Amino acid sequence: MAKASASVRIPVSADKVWQLAGGFLSLPDWLPLIAKSVSDQGGQVRHLTTQDGAKISERLETFDNQGRTYSYSITQGPFPVTDYLATLKVSADGDQASVVEWSGTFTPAGVSDAEAEALFKGVYEGGLAALKGNF
Repeated sequence: MAKASASVRIPVSADKVWQLAGGFLSLPDWLPLIAKSVSDQGGQVRHLTTQDGAKISERLETFDNQGRTYSYSITQGPFPVTDYLATLKVSADGDQASVVEWSGTFTPAGVSDAEAEALFKGVYEGGLAALKGNF
């Protein structure tokens, strides 16, 4: 099982960051790569369309609003991995700052662990930089 992670400190309260990033369907609000998110199965599944037209389906696995975290799996997508499970977590770093962590585990399919890890590390780092840019 391979894994990747990234984190960013944002000089804004954790509650404010969670307001933007904490909705399972809110990716288009802060992640430029995602053009559209469509809810399915009562909000438990999101069907994403990227800016270049790729389709990704993800299932919400856990959600903890008080803990400011959720986990999701990819059920369909263009990535060379299986058994993908990721977590997004927003933690307070004092009253007026937060740390956002995005991490995932997965099994590479047709690529090396290092290639799959680099791919998702890049997604997480780019996504968190975009999130920070909203503040």
